[in-house]
Amino acid sequence: MTTDAAHPWDAPAPEAAGRPSAFGLLPEDLEGAPGRAEHVFNRLQRPWTYRPEGLFLNREAREWIAASFDTSLPEIVERHPSEDGATKVVLRLRDGERIEAVHMPRDVRNPRVTLCISSQVGCAMGCTFCATGAMGIRRNLSAGEIVGQVLSLIRTLGPAQPHAITLVFMGMGEPLHNLDNVHRAIRILNHPWGLNISTRRITVSTSGLVPAIERLSGLRPRPWLALSLNATTDEARSRVMPVNRVWGLERLREALGAWGLAPGEKFLLEYVLLAGENDTVEDADRLADWLGELRHGHNINLIRMNEHAASTFRQPEEERLQAFLDRLKARGCFVTVRKSRGRDVQGACGQLLK
Repeated sequence: MTTDAAHPWDAPAPEAAGRPSAFGLLPEDLEGAPGRAEHVFNRLQRPWTYRPEGLFLNREAREWIAASFDTSLPEIVERHPSEDGATKVVLRLRDGERIEAVHMPRDVRNPRVTLCISSQVGCAMGCTFCATGAMGIRRNLSAGEIVGQVLSLIRTLGPAQPHAITLVFMGMGEPLHNLDNVHRAIRILNHPWGLNISTRRITVSTSGLVPAIERLSGLRPRPWLALSLNATTDEARSRVMPVNRVWGLERLREALGAWGLAPGEKFLLEYVLLAGENDTVEDADRLADWLGELRHGHNINLIRMNEHAASTFRQPEEERLQAFLDRLKARGCFVTVRKSRGRDVQGACGQLLK
């Protein structure tokens, strides 16, 4: 695989212009603020404490923050409720750009809410089954915009208990193409003085930017990693995911092997089934072979292609999906089939487009 040619993801994406967001500040950035830094940080990061007119802080602290930082949250301008209980949300950023996120309550024994959030406006990766990939890359979200996206969703749609939140960076953009801002946002969201969301409930999905995977493996706090795989030969994967032309399947598997799993940590392997492209039992066998020992304890998440106007791919027939699933199970794989939320409002995996 060649690595000397320029690709859209090789160059940094444009950054947000204007004053930095107050929601991207860590406690150490607030040492000069009136009052205790931990108190100011806590008030910034707890949206249920906000007043209608703004932050629940004394006048001196509000003025200190407003002098240098932007205190506006991304604005929810559209809500599209799905029949399955999910809500696709369109948020407007301060420069007028729009992103999409999905709020997904789960009515289980211990009710939880999964927030599928975006990391960029558009995406540089060009995956041919993904609507966001058809946009190209416009810019990165700042750490404050990523955190602000989460806070805006919580403030409007809940939950009021941060321990009930699961975050997945599976919205618009390639999170590892914006690793500095994404990881700073994770530090803020994980901070015990803020929402204190465990990194076991934060998952970052990547299309396979190997150098960034290797860099993320050494960062702390470290989220869980999801890999969008979607093919079992370099030829097929390169057709649907241009990144594979640079970092192929062998190199990608080496990066997973070098990750250094912590006790109890799991990979999520995402596999979008595309009718006639990657859905044969031979593909299932190659997938099991590629995983090797990872097949037993790490989840292969099969996803029916969520159809949209930006792609000609279609979901497979149910018997093809079942045969694929059965073969993986027969090979000892831990495998689930994702129930895509928000399909009827174009809010499912691969459908986000603004």
